[in-house]
Amino acid sequence: MDHFLYRDGHLYAEDVSVAEIAATVGTPFYVYSTATLERHFRLFDEALDGMDHLVCYAMKAASNQAILKTLAALGAGMDVVSGGEYARAKAAGVPGERIVFSGVGKTRDEIHAALSGGIRQFNVESEPEMAVINEVALELGVVAPITVRVNPDVDAKTHAKIATGKSENKFGIPIARAREVYAHAATLPGLKVIGIDVHIGSQLTQLEPFRLAYDKVAELTEQLRADGHEISRLDLGGGLGIPYERSNDAPPLPTEYGALVKETLGHLGCEIEIEPGRLIAGNAGLMISKTIYVKSGEDRDFLIVDGAMNDLIRPAMYEAHHDIVPVVEPAPGVEKTSYDVVGPVCETGDTFAKERIMAPVNAGDLVAFRSAGAYGAVMASEYNTRPLIPEVLVNGDQFAVIRRRPTFDEMINRDTIPEWL
Repeated sequence: MDHFLYRDGHLYAEDVSVAEIAATVGTPFYVYSTATLERHFRLFDEALDGMDHLVCYAMKAASNQAILKTLAALGAGMDVVSGGEYARAKAAGVPGERIVFSGVGKTRDEIHAALSGGIRQFNVESEPEMAVINEVALELGVVAPITVRVNPDVDAKTHAKIATGKSENKFGIPIARAREVYAHAATLPGLKVIGIDVHIGSQLTQLEPFRLAYDKVAELTEQLRADGHEISRLDLGGGLGIPYERSNDAPPLPTEYGALVKETLGHLGCEIEIEPGRLIAGNAGLMISKTIYVKSGEDRDFLIVDGAMNDLIRPAMYEAHHDIVPVVEPAPGVEKTSYDVVGPVCETGDTFAKERIMAPVNAGDLVAFRSAGAYGAVMASEYNTRPLIPEVLVNGDQFAVIRRRPTFDEMINRDTIPEWL
């Protein structure tokens, strides 16, 4: 469920007309719903009710500080994967004890910053990383809390580019080697082992891969405790999918996921961490674009919009589907037509949809790309010297620009011309 609905024939974000926002900030832009962000966070939090737990928002999905502050006010932790994300979380007022640092390539500087500023734990991905964390912790005179990310060799049955739990993926330590790695970690004086981390991928639409992974984690927990390790926390990652296509079967609900966690891991008495990103932010955001031209081709019509692949790259990168709807509600029974929906970038890959059946659209009409709140604005670029598009947050009948569109002068003036030119 989201809070983007037609009202009197016009699309609204909560109690604000999308057309009103477009008239104020111009197109294209992203718009997020506070009510949807809050609802999705609470669904996860309530799904784990009865277990000691923390929901850490995976901020790589959408990292504007206004979004982070909205979720942090509800008690969310943050899952970060870079020094920049760590700094952004701290700037948004999230305390270090609610920040988990993940990622396969943590640098010495990033580790230093997190240990100096406070960190809940590092999810360690390799033995070389473990050695560096130990060294930096000893230099600072602190002890670094860690989990070790294990790779359970489970097929998440998702897109190959976002699967992370198979043996050929770059993530984690093979679960078959986990006991020797934990034994080594226990000898390093700058580290304190507190638990196990696992994450098998993103946009999962079935529960069975989670079950397979969590069963392996449960078995490993018992083995490590028998080896003398204190395993008190299980970080289960994120990955639960969202319904990008309204006509498709919906992925499992957070309540069903929570029931699975309790069934497979509840007997261990561990604190549970989960790191959802897409399910919290995905359906909480739209990208709004204006139609520039409707072009008739040899065997198809092209809907050319002012949004482009640099603004929303998921279709070009993942062949991802986004429902595309007019901002003005089509009349009942209107005859639909087929469009290739494309942007203005000079690449064939700048295509959002092919042969998309939808209500007729004219030049100047606004269209909304649904389910664009996750991996939209955060993956945008200035390709073709196109400005990063604004982000807008709605709260009831209010809206605010939470990232403005830069001017061409601001973009160009970031360049530095060498003195010999």
